[in-house]
Amino acid sequence: MNTDTDLGRRIADLQKTKERVSRVSITTISLLIAMKVVAAILTGSIGILADAVHSLIDLTGAIVGFFAVKVSGRPPDEDHRFGHGRAEDLAGAVIAGLIFSAGGMIAYQAVRRLMAGSIVDMVDAGIITTAAAIAINVAVSRYVFTVARAADSVALEATGRDLMADVLSSVAVLVGLVLVRVTGQAVLDPIVALIVVVFIVRAAVVTMREAVTALMDTRLPEEEESLIRKLLDERQEVANYHSLRTRKAGSQRHVVVHIVVPSEKTVEEGHRIAEEMEDEIRKLLRNATVTIHVEPCTPDCAECPAQCQAARDRANLML
Repeated sequence: MNTDTDLGRRIADLQKTKERVSRVSITTISLLIAMKVVAAILTGSIGILADAVHSLIDLTGAIVGFFAVKVSGRPPDEDHRFGHGRAEDLAGAVIAGLIFSAGGMIAYQAVRRLMAGSIVDMVDAGIITTAAAIAINVAVSRYVFTVARAADSVALEATGRDLMADVLSSVAVLVGLVLVRVTGQAVLDPIVALIVVVFIVRAAVVTMREAVTALMDTRLPEEEESLIRKLLDERQEVANYHSLRTRKAGSQRHVVVHIVVPSEKTVEEGHRIAEEMEDEIRKLLRNATVTIHVEPCTPDCAECPAQCQAARDRANLML
């Protein structure tokens, strides 16, 4: 009981941390949008405006991620017997779609500016604002990534990747503004905006791929399944196992496996073995729901290497 209580407390603390990080992301992105919009108005830079649009999409994604984190933390109920972890995977897909939309809008504006001509004023103000935005974004994205990996949160990782794409796009804008400042060629500004689109689309592809992989019930990574197999192989009371199935929903892992125990074991002993192994697997993998089905060895001992009494009797008969 104490173990269950401690586990419940850790999960609750982790959930609070995830929600706090989501709120920090939303606040930071809102500040960045304000900074970039002011700088875009002052300078007329399409690069800064593109960066501001990207941040606006980031904000939408961060809000989606925040609500997904809150929903995923709810316990299982009558309609969702396996919990609400899929909310994070859905949020990752939605955020990826939003990033794609941002790339499309920025590309459209950049091409229009290339065709119509480009003028950039107050370049120094744009450089200072963009540099400040990069510094803020780097600090927050690292914080989000750290918590996302510790909590194994798909939604937070998508938000962190979105923020990092924003950092890369801001760096491109900064380089473009410096080049405009040095060369006086304003046409470099929309060209840099198109480079920003490449960063945005790349982040969207990675985020979408991970979200879709999770939504398709792809098995756990090989290294995690190997840990489970190693545990099953080393348990002397388990003669064999089969039908190992794993999947992931958000940060929640689900493991199902059938174990074969010597037929001389009682129902109570088989149940004890299964419960102990479920606890051991939960210690190996975070946020894991484990279901173990117990089966007896076959009468001919074909799949059971255990040296039980039935095996010994069978060996004697063959002599």
